[in-house]
Amino acid sequence: MSSQLNEYAQAVGRPLAEWSARPAPARVTIDGSFCRLEPLDADRHAGDLYSAYHLAPDDRDWTYMTVGPFGSPGDYHHYVATVAQAEDPLHYAVIDLGGIAVGTLALMRQDPSNGVVEVGSVMFSPLLKQTPVSTEAQFLLMSYVFDQLGYRRYEWKCDSLNAPSRKAAERLGFTYEGTFRQAVVYKGRNRDTAWYSVIDAEWPRLKTSFQEWLSPENFEADGHQRRSLAAVRAFGPHAEAPSTR
Repeated sequence: MSSQLNEYAQAVGRPLAEWSARPAPARVTIDGSFCRLEPLDADRHAGDLYSAYHLAPDDRDWTYMTVGPFGSPGDYHHYVATVAQAEDPLHYAVIDLGGIAVGTLALMRQDPSNGVVEVGSVMFSPLLKQTPVSTEAQFLLMSYVFDQLGYRRYEWKCDSLNAPSRKAAERLGFTYEGTFRQAVVYKGRNRDTAWYSVIDAEWPRLKTSFQEWLSPENFEADGHQRRSLAAVRAFGPHAEAPSTR
């Protein structure tokens, strides 16, 4: 942690003379190569999303969500209609190249004064999981926060027992910061919350690795990745790395 001494010989944080409050996230559409993000809208997206989520063989994807599962299209439409009106969390739908909504994620706990925001409410359907779409959706939102809004800190929080979420955070380049014990009660049970973050100083290198991984050259004709995202970060752009096969 960078610090300096004040007039009392106390260590203090580095000055941020140029800092000013950042804009709040907005209802924007963000285009990528594999997908786009749109502000969540019940009439446009709820039907596709409900169908996509129900391609899963069971409801395990809802275990660590604060809501769901939903028993009918109408119940889910009502939920989407309600949350889509909120500014914080601000929900986005992930739209694939066929124009189908295949997942959602949100910018939440927004703190424009300090340039801090959390990505959460991540719910990806089987149509999206383990595809370039899932990675690009995360990249597009991170890029929006750092490059367009100029934030300093991008957070990821999850139930400490949610192994897939923790694995995803680490794959995407987030740094684990610790676990807040007994932080939340949801669905009638305790949650110890694992905290992860990316900060602005780390973003340029992460951005380059995302761009390299998402490039057409990184995928074989069958869609299989040539190098993993972790390998791209570790070895650098265009460097040779062990095959993922």
